[in-house]
Amino acid sequence: MSKVLEAKQAVVGEIAGKLKAAASVVVVDYRGLTVSQLTDLRKELREAGIEFKVYKNSMSRRATEAAGLEGLNEHLTGPNAIAFSNEDVVAPAKIINDFAKKNDKLEIKAGVIEGVIASKEDVKALAELPSRDGLLSMLLSVLQAPMRNLALITKAVAEQKEEQEEQGA
Repeated sequence: MSKVLEAKQAVVGEIAGKLKAAASVVVVDYRGLTVSQLTDLRKELREAGIEFKVYKNSMSRRATEAAGLEGLNEHLTGPNAIAFSNEDVVAPAKIINDFAKKNDKLEIKAGVIEGVIASKEDVKALAELPSRDGLLSMLLSVLQAPMRNLALITKAVAEQKEEQEEQGA
């Protein structure tokens, strides 16, 4: 086997592994972005622990087939970059969507959310969800509400009894 073919197979294996391991993947068309804009996007994604890479479409297509995500192939045309997130499902969609709002040249094409192919609209809807930390704080607030209400009721009952004792004395 030639070294070139081995190198290509290694890249396909790498992409397929990333697709299988990722909590979410976002495919974007970056045509029209300047180098500095792309650098800013890469930096923002890297800080969030998201890998952002450009691969040849032919290799990406083979990798999607190996990962069982053939439905993504129709979106792998033209210049594409792929963002892989292994932990946070929402982060890549949110960062890329926010960046696309400021830079209309960046176009979200599709994605994979926990192993399921997602349309452009699905990725944008995911981006509108609160972050994991935001969702956890909402949950904590909901869980604290009954205890807070119980404390307020107990305090009100205690104050009412004190008032009654003062009036009775």
